[in-house]
Amino acid sequence: MNALLRRDLALALRAGGGFGLGLAFFLIVTVLVPFGVGPQSDLLARIAPGILWLGALLACLLSLDRLLALDWEDGTLDLLATSPLPLEAALSIKALAHWITTGLPLVIAAPVFGVLLSLPGQGYLWLVLSLALGTPALSVIGTFGAALTVGIKRGGLLLSLLVLPLYVPTLIFGAEAARRGAEGLDPTTPLLMLAGITAGVIALMPFASAAALRINLR
Repeated sequence: MNALLRRDLALALRAGGGFGLGLAFFLIVTVLVPFGVGPQSDLLARIAPGILWLGALLACLLSLDRLLALDWEDGTLDLLATSPLPLEAALSIKALAHWITTGLPLVIAAPVFGVLLSLPGQGYLWLVLSLALGTPALSVIGTFGAALTVGIKRGGLLLSLLVLPLYVPTLIFGAEAARRGAEGLDPTTPLLMLAGITAGVIALMPFASAAALRINLR
């Protein structure tokens, strides 16, 4: 499993799906929002948690279409399906590699980008915590979408359409937790809901991903 994780990390970085692309997109979203809504600091402070969460979510989508595509093209998925390692575990490792190369850099960079949107000082901790709890779910759900669309030519748009509705609960509770923290309110309830969604997704989604991938490999 460690060898598979190291391989996927190396492939993600070489194939352009590493942290640089996601961070660049995240930065573009953060920079463009003030041009669209105006430079008022009070307005930016109110919408900053939602904008930062939406930017992180969209940045996670960028590399999903390549998550399984390379392994499909070179036949690695067939080997994984027949290897002693359960396919559910292999897909979980791929989701972990995606989170390390995409989600984790977004979590680390979010406070820096929050400065650009005038995020209140008390909101930084809760923004980072909500992203740390929520972005693993985005990667695991994205792996499910990639398993559904693997082998489909130009399946990136279809993948986004399939995955985005599944992302909505994570986005709602993640942005709400960050908003409450920024306004000095108690964010415990949305954080617990977010943690519950992530735990449920991590526990159940690899089995759905493996089942979808087995159907595509037949």
